Amino acid sequence: MFSQSEENYIKTIFHLGGISTKGISTNAIAKKLNTKASSVTDMIKKLSEKEVVLYKKYQGVSLTKLGKKTAVNIIRKHRLWEVFLVKKLNFSWDEVHEVAEQLEHINSPKLINELDAFLDYPKRDPHGDPIPDKNGNLHVVEKSLLATLNINEKGICIGVEDSSSEFLQFLDKHEIALGKSIEITEKEPFDGSFTIKMDNKLLSISNKIANNLYIQKTQKQD
Repeated sequence: MFSQSEENYIKTIFHLGGISTKGISTNAIAKKLNTKASSVTDMIKKLSEKEVVLYKKYQGVSLTKLGKKTAVNIIRKHRLWEVFLVKKLNFSWDEVHEVAEQLEHINSPKLINELDAFLDYPKRDPHGDPIPDKNGNLHVVEKSLLATLNINEKGICIGVEDSSSEFLQFLDKHEIALGKSIEITEKEPFDGSFTIKMDNKLLSISNKIANNLYIQKTQKQD
């Protein structure tokens, strides 16, 4: 029904939209996809004709109900393939994104449903992102960026904001992984860096790192 390029646009608009009710600018889409604004305009016209996006001048682009359903389905496929690659083919979590980007365009509902069952219906991908079920429902967990925690607050690492290979390799190097308990022991006012306690060891991390790790709070100490 949609070309690979069209699906990439639909998914990008969905991610850029987040929980916002405002439209997405063509410039924002162009920047995200590293393409020209004129190319975005041409694609938006095509997607409008297929009734997956709405475009209003000065208000931007938004997905229709069909567009959102299509985007969630693409994301479901992508995240299930990531789980498969990590759990069954021994890929590391920093290797799977680009491969899953290719696999997400396979159009076979039966294949994806069988893959979901084969993996025992996982709720989250290797990076902690929720996996939509076959009806498009997402199991959303309340989470906070590590950088927002106060001294002596702690939580379980449940996801990452940045899923680039470089960032994930950094986390591996310092043995920061999903499921690890992390406690803030010190905040440095000068540069916003943090000292965290993990596995009974202290580690200094930058503000940038702390703003790319999601935590589910477990305890606050006075």
